[in-house]
Amino acid sequence: MCLTFRQAKLMYPDLSYLFHDLFGTEYDNFFAIFKTFGLLMALAFVAAGYVVYKGMVRLEQPGGPFHHAIKKMKVIVGEAPTFKDLIPGLIVGFIIGFKLPHVSANFETFKADPVKLLASVDGNILYGILGAAILAGYTYWDKNRKKLEKPLEQSMTIKPSDRVGDIIILAAVSGVLGAKLFAVIDSLWETKSWAEIWAQVLSGSGLAINGGLIVGSAVLIWYIRKIDLPLLHMMDVAAPAMILAQGIGRLGCHFSGDGDWGVVAIDQPSWWFLPDWLWSMEYERNVSEGFTNQPGIPRGPEIDCGGCKYKWKLAAPVYPTSIYEFVIYSSTFGLLWALRKKIVIPGAIFFLYCVLYGAERFFIEKIRVNDKWIYGLSQAEVVSAVFFLIGIIGLGILYARRNK
Repeated sequence: MCLTFRQAKLMYPDLSYLFHDLFGTEYDNFFAIFKTFGLLMALAFVAAGYVVYKGMVRLEQPGGPFHHAIKKMKVIVGEAPTFKDLIPGLIVGFIIGFKLPHVSANFETFKADPVKLLASVDGNILYGILGAAILAGYTYWDKNRKKLEKPLEQSMTIKPSDRVGDIIILAAVSGVLGAKLFAVIDSLWETKSWAEIWAQVLSGSGLAINGGLIVGSAVLIWYIRKIDLPLLHMMDVAAPAMILAQGIGRLGCHFSGDGDWGVVAIDQPSWWFLPDWLWSMEYERNVSEGFTNQPGIPRGPEIDCGGCKYKWKLAAPVYPTSIYEFVIYSSTFGLLWALRKKIVIPGAIFFLYCVLYGAERFFIEKIRVNDKWIYGLSQAEVVSAVFFLIGIIGLGILYARRNK
């Protein structure tokens, strides 16, 4: 049960394509709802969460910069259920009941683009009310059976590392919203109707990683200050996690074939010693349906895949820049992880991340498909240049403070 070299160069838009090549099952079956990009994005956040957790545990030890943030809190157990306790069940139950019948009745559409269908206003209100009643009723029953005649006050310890779940959820939600916002803003420079722009908003594809970094960072800075953690130390903890998540996310871009690739590649030089697919790829079975998104390059031909939905390859081989970025990001993660205990100046690891990421992204844009934004530069080039300058300035300020 392993992929051949030929199959390893194919795209896997969802699990049904991977399972077809591994086990011979049908294309576009039930497992088509599990999109490769979404799964790898989820894995990226899990991996980032683990890295953040390890870093926070290290810094909350006695004498560490997070130790002061360990709090004692009092909680009341055995209270009777209140309406406030029922609100989450009402909301979640309604959403499940409202959407589940609609998904079942339009499963083929759901397989094609789950996010678009889930984000629509279509659904069944009666089933939504029923779902809300069931889940809220269960919450009431469960809390009521744990009710005590005299509620007790208990003390519990909350450590900074206990908040990793909150941090990752905030990063995921704000990061995805920021990435989508920047992608939509970038598309406004093209001639598009409002219907097309709205369709992109609801689409599960089309994310700008720089937008996710900016919006996600702003939200997390607010939260870190709220829970009384030293910002520079937390930025150092987050830097390796961020670059690791970016690398895993790039694998999602690659294996789905979502158009996040390079320009048409020149002929492979004679000195190139790595496999051919590291120089250029045709991205067979890509979700971009054979379009390179480059002027003058026609839609690619269909391939013989026995009637599968994603049946196109590119008309011309392009640079697999997502693979290059995965390798660079992974190497950067290894470097930052190795330096985290050796560089003791708070903030230095984060600003080093800004320098390395900014430089990498600026230069990789030279061979990536992108739309020019201002002064002949793409949005990503401008943002990555800002990241690089922030890193240089930050390191300079830290060095000057150290000398003083």
